[in-house]
Formats: sequence, structure tokens, C-alpha cells
Amino acid sequence: MKHYIGPANPMHAQFDALAAYQAQHFAYAFDSGVATLTLNRPERKNPLTFDSYAELRDLFRALNSATDVKAVVLTGAGGNFCSGGDVHEIIGPLTRMSMPELLEFTRMTGDLVKAMRLCPQPIVAAIDGICAGAGAMMALASDLRLGTAQARTAFLFTRVGLAGADMGACALLPRLIGQGRASELLFTGRAMTAPEGLQWGFFNALHEPDALPGAAHQLAHELASGPTFAHAMTKTMLHQEWAMTLDQAIEAEAQAQAICMQTRDFTRAYEAFAAKQKPVFQGD
Repeated sequence: MKHYIGPANPMHAQFDALAAYQAQHFAYAFDSGVATLTLNRPERKNPLTFDSYAELRDLFRALNSATDVKAVVLTGAGGNFCSGGDVHEIIGPLTRMSMPELLEFTRMTGDLVKAMRLCPQPIVAAIDGICAGAGAMMALASDLRLGTAQARTAFLFTRVGLAGADMGACALLPRLIGQGRASELLFTGRAMTAPEGLQWGFFNALHEPDALPGAAHQLAHELASGPTFAHAMTKTMLHQEWAMTLDQAIEAEAQAQAICMQTRDFTRAYEAFAAKQKPVFQGD
């Protein structure tokens, strides 16, 4: 759970600022609380490499202590989201690795999904064109997904002789679109069309390709201007309650809500309502 730590707080130096982060293996931009991560190898439909996997994992981990970042947009360049692991730079080398080396790789890819789920900021994925393999898993690990009619999402692990169980797919996908639909996609590796994705609940909305970036950033900025501590609490509870009984979930939410009721944002919302004004949240 992330709480805003202002410059006057003696703990301020312990928290990272990512506004000026310099990415090495993808594009990074920051504006008014929103960090935008753009996979930018458009000539290859934005595949991942060993290095980009690791940098993405480390960046999402760092977001846990980045109080300047309030929301994240994840997207791809050149009309595609991500084609998955690079065939020549990842798949080829994997065929020559030992079992301990392979396990290090598969754990690293899973750690990326864990880092995305555990970072407190809402992640908005803007998905156009190809969204496949590990790219589909990054979209799935995001909190909200906006797409285009051209989006094609494929969990194609079986197409390369692997199990559909990769990076948490068998846990995450059934919860989002249902067990039967998830089973079909994970067994066959076929592409889910954008209309299917919208109907099944994978996509929150579809937009024209030229309108997608603006829609994603508008949504992210709305989230960034909201009660960000409460947003982080919501994301935490959505994640933790998968493993709870209903009684446990109700008690956990009672405690979470009591914590949120002690924030200044809760008081600001009441005072703004009483004054017939729009609240200005500050995340504390």
C-alpha cells in the first residue's frame, strides 16, 4: 500500500521519483502523475527480449515506492501492442538452455506479472493490433484494457509446444473471461477478436486506432487525479481477495475501508460535497 510522502516528511528520501526515469529497452514518458511505457520495436511488432523483460520487471517493482507516479499507461508502437518473446533473441536461445537456466527464465517472466499486480498504481493497457504470448499476459496483468477493432489477442503458447499455463495465465484468464472461454483460448492458441474481447469482458472499451492513445491517457489522468491511496487499496483488495472466503473478504474490506476513512482525501471529499464543489484529491 503506497501513501504519499511529501518533501517535508523525514522519510521522503527513502522513496523513489520516477518522473525522470531513463528507460533502456522501451520508451518511457511522464506527465502529470502518469507514466507511459511504450514497447518500441515496431519493425518486429514490439517483441520482448531478456533485457526488456528484466527492465519491465524492475520498473514495476520500483513503482511500489514511486510516490510521483499515480497511474501507468502500457502500450506499443507502430500499430501493435506486443508479439511476445522475440523468436530469435529468446525462443532460439531457450532451446539450448539447461533446466536450471530455463527455470530462472520462466520465474523471471512470472515475476513481471507479479510486479504488475503488486504495484499500487492502476495500469491501463492500450492495445492495438497484435497482442500475443507474453504481450497478451502483460495486457491481462494490467488493471484496465482499452483496445481497437484491429486488436488480436492470442495466448499462443501451445502453438510453440508449450503449456497454456504460462506467467499466471491459468489463474488470471478464467477469472476475467470465464473458465470455458479461457480453456478454449489456452488450448487452441487462437486469437481472440476485439469484439469477442469486449463481449467477454477482456476489454473495457474499444476505440478507433487514432483515438486509442488519447482515450488511454484520459482514463489514466482521471485515475491519477483521484484518491490514489484509495485506488491502491482497491487494487490490493482485488488481488488479495481471490484467496479469501466471503467472510474473510468482508472483514478485510471492513478494515481497508476504516483505514481509508482516516485519510485526508476522505475528509476533502466530504468538505467538497458540503460546499457543493468538486474534491481535489492529493493521495494522503
